Amino acid sequence: MTGKSIVCSLLLCFIVIGVYGENFSSRTIPNGKHLEAIHRLKSFKASLTRHDSIASTPSSSVSPSTSSQLTEGMNQTREYRVTSYGADPTGNLDSTEAILAAIADAANGVSEGNLLEGIRNLGGAQINLEGGNYLISRSLKLPEAGVGNLMIHGGTIKASDNFPEEGYIIDLSPSSNSSSSSYNFEYITLKDLLLDSKYRGGGISVINSVRTNIENCYITHFTTNGILVKSGHETYIRNSFIGQHITAGGDQQERNFTGIGINLQGNDNAVTDVVIFSADIGILVTGQANTFSGIHCYNKATGFGGTGIYLQLPGLTQTRIVNSYMDYTSIVAEDPVQLHISSTFFLGDANIVFKSIHGVVNGVTIVDNMFSGSNQGVEIVHLDESNNSNFHEIDQVVVDRNIVRGMKLKATVAKMSMEGNGSLWNVDFNNILIFPNLIKNVQYSLSSVGTTFPNHALRNVSDNKVVIQTNEAVVANVFVTVDQSGAS
Repeated sequence: MTGKSIVCSLLLCFIVIGVYGENFSSRTIPNGKHLEAIHRLKSFKASLTRHDSIASTPSSSVSPSTSSQLTEGMNQTREYRVTSYGADPTGNLDSTEAILAAIADAANGVSEGNLLEGIRNLGGAQINLEGGNYLISRSLKLPEAGVGNLMIHGGTIKASDNFPEEGYIIDLSPSSNSSSSSYNFEYITLKDLLLDSKYRGGGISVINSVRTNIENCYITHFTTNGILVKSGHETYIRNSFIGQHITAGGDQQERNFTGIGINLQGNDNAVTDVVIFSADIGILVTGQANTFSGIHCYNKATGFGGTGIYLQLPGLTQTRIVNSYMDYTSIVAEDPVQLHISSTFFLGDANIVFKSIHGVVNGVTIVDNMFSGSNQGVEIVHLDESNNSNFHEIDQVVVDRNIVRGMKLKATVAKMSMEGNGSLWNVDFNNILIFPNLIKNVQYSLSSVGTTFPNHALRNVSDNKVVIQTNEAVVANVFVTVDQSGAS
């Protein structure tokens, strides 16, 4: 028994020497494995230490040289948990200062060079709300412009009763006027958030920033904008729900809905798979080259004065709307130039309105959509010339291949046939063509009954009517196709 104790003591002594003898000769561990063993032990020791954020500092009992060696081997997550800064996840106490402190530490943390010139790469630092419910009394802002690669995620933020009425829960505008970059921020991600403005201001403001992600957010009780995007470009809004009032349709207060779900005052942005369930205007667009896909707007019925998507950029629209659902809410486009709408469902007399400002419509395609109405004679595409300016600059406008039920079909391409006995065929297309007195192309054929071969000709095209005449009276069928787009 004594012999076994001696052996165990020797083994223990050897193990202790192996752990702490960093300056011991490499011959102590055979086969040259000394440095590898020390590295593994350092990594193991580092893994036993939990760090809530990069702001955590090593114990003062560790020498500077040892501290730098330990830090070098750590896998620092750069995660800033707001409760570690004193934020109250129950929502009973004001957490503004605590969350701003976490944001400040993240923004001032170690950077990995630059993204765009003048924008420091924060390496994917994360502000973690830890699934809490937080009360704030002023906007959450980054302390300075010129930072990027940062995420805020995972919780609920509510405005307090004294929150500024024109403020935003999260405001991506610089706290100072100075910026070393042409953009304020780059690659900021706001994800998995519920933002409640408590009818005091807006949800998210993105000012002059680039490559911003807003994903899986629920934004409600705003009075100004659910999301405001101003200047900059490439803000992507995805998989989110936006509404002033929490409702699922049929709300008795729908006539009183106000505010704007998404206000896009910038270029090159995309909104995909987003529901806007209450607001006066679902999406207001005043910037070019934006795209919308999978949008469901039932914010405020057009019959109550609401608009689903309002394109307020006359003369150069450059907008694409596809695979969306306009639910009792229309699309309005001022002087549309380069506008594409396809594969979209319009329900409840929702339609597309061209609103004349200077009488221009150019490069517009509205194809392969479905329209369903209430048999009230509402046109699927309507010309609003109430501004005392008729559309007179019209080119490359294609409205075709739309499926219509309970509404009035309007198109730029139409086909009709007429059977008769005589020498004159007058075919009227005013009931279907969108633009008055505008036929740019006519194709027709005449099939006569009997053995005669009459001469025939297109005699007149005016007021959206086509007149075909034969040199003698015949029994015939006439088939006519007209086109207002000018396409061959």
